[in-house]
Amino acid sequence: MIIEHRKKAYIFSAILIGAAIISMVFNMIVSGTGTLGLNLGAQFTGGTLMQMNIDEDFEMTEVRGVLAEHGLEDATLQQVRNRDDEGNLIVEGVMVQTGILDEDTRSNVINSFRENWTIPDEEMMIESTGAAIGEEQTRNSLIAVFVALIGMVIYIAVRFEINFALATIAALIHDLLIVLGVFSILQLEVNLPFVAALLAIVGYSINDSIVIMDRIRENTKYKRKSEYPDAVNTSILQNLTRSINTSLTTLMVLAALMVGFYVFVGSFDLVVFVTAMIIGVVVGTYSSIFVASPLWLTLKEREFRLAAKAKAKAR
Repeated sequence: MIIEHRKKAYIFSAILIGAAIISMVFNMIVSGTGTLGLNLGAQFTGGTLMQMNIDEDFEMTEVRGVLAEHGLEDATLQQVRNRDDEGNLIVEGVMVQTGILDEDTRSNVINSFRENWTIPDEEMMIESTGAAIGEEQTRNSLIAVFVALIGMVIYIAVRFEINFALATIAALIHDLLIVLGVFSILQLEVNLPFVAALLAIVGYSINDSIVIMDRIRENTKYKRKSEYPDAVNTSILQNLTRSINTSLTTLMVLAALMVGFYVFVGSFDLVVFVTAMIIGVVVGTYSSIFVASPLWLTLKEREFRLAAKAKAKAR
């Protein structure tokens, strides 16, 4: 029975969350910033993004050398790839992400690139995000996630009961912390598509949990207290095949998107989105089965114990 092993699941989840928190705190201390130990992209911290399509052969080491002339050797580089008319994968150019650059520095960097390669104006894209805009986007992203969580708590509490809401939200926070922890440990870049992935993970996980919760409500409607564990376990097993099949189908689509974005499109932002989604789907499926439902039972048993104590005192 799944319910019989809930303490093992709690311990496993605690280890994952502990590792996530330790990584975020450690990286935050090392970096000396208030970024929760995450590798925030220019969209949050502010910075300059330059994409240059180079119609000549080049090496990334050459690009790094050009940037080093301007003290930008630590800039983030990404190849821009596409398919030619024959379907062969080719490298079209490079994307350079740096801190905020003033106009003179940008002009000098562009001139240095043009001294080495022919880059027409129409083959160059430059975007700059100020620190204030980055802070605003960070704040708006946090508000979006917070509002989504609050809205779901209210819906579940009204639709079911408060214990269902508490268990489901705990599972959601569990999922989000683990996703953040993986990105902190691997130091993957956090950008706006990552925030979109977090919101999608919240929706996916809540849907899976609510399906099981609805089954639990039906199966426990006329049960005695002692029969609740068996009823919860039965509810999980009744939805187990559906949950696994749904997750596997979703992961197949995400795997196809990962290959497409990485190989054919060459978009790192979208790769970040898919990576977060893959982690979220796996963790969300686990939490809906081994965290949310068992946690509801734990809360319900606590409620029964408190009611019994209050009744005993009343006598």
